[in-house]
Amino acid sequence: MTSGNTRWLSWIAYLSLAEGFVLVALTAAAPLGIWLGLWEYDTGLQMLFGLGDEGPFVRSWGRWVAVELLLAAIAIIVLARVLGATNGPKLASLALVGMALSAAAYYVPAAYVPGPEIPLIHDISTDTENPPEFVDIRPLRADAPNTTVYGGGENQTPASLAAQQREAYPDIVPLTLDRSPEEVFANALAAAESLGWDIVAAVPEQGRIEATDTTFWFRFKDDIVIRIRPAPTGTVLDARSVSRVGLSDGGKNAARLREYLAAL
Repeated sequence: MTSGNTRWLSWIAYLSLAEGFVLVALTAAAPLGIWLGLWEYDTGLQMLFGLGDEGPFVRSWGRWVAVELLLAAIAIIVLARVLGATNGPKLASLALVGMALSAAAYYVPAAYVPGPEIPLIHDISTDTENPPEFVDIRPLRADAPNTTVYGGGENQTPASLAAQQREAYPDIVPLTLDRSPEEVFANALAAAESLGWDIVAAVPEQGRIEATDTTFWFRFKDDIVIRIRPAPTGTVLDARSVSRVGLSDGGKNAARLREYLAAL
């Protein structure tokens, strides 16, 4: 069989591979553009998730493109055998690589979608009845969509926020330590610094530490306040982590507090 008779099979294979690379490039470009200052986080998220279900966005297309390319690989093998072409397996492997790339590109944004067990909240505190208050960080959040008012979100109250947190994260509770407040404060500050947080305020006489943590991929800024108070059995440490943007934090604030409390 002449190469001209199988040229169209080659086109299918190489186009399949190209589709996978395009989706991977879009996936990588979304956070990279944020890192380079080319666009804001919302543009990066739109590249991955789109607006509603409209548009050629990675999460909308990745899964279906992967299925399409798997079918293309099967079709190439079958047609190559029917036509007597010897390069069928090689061409099919190109389509399978494109399928793997598409599946990987779909998985990245899909991993950011909160599961059903993750509540749509973005303010987590060890003390839900009397949460620690931000002071020095407030001016830094002047333009943030989310406020520092506990339970001040849309269609939310302090009681409803506390109830959702207790159900989803029952382990996020105050930490009682058999140490002096001064020692706990020093250790608490060192732990915050070891996690790479940007320390905004450290006020030993008030037992208050405020810091900001920036997520790796999309550069989301979440703010943390630590409150340290003497107690009859030692010292009680409370911590609160609040996202500046987003209805849901995808469980990030709870994970952050778990990591911090474990460090202590």
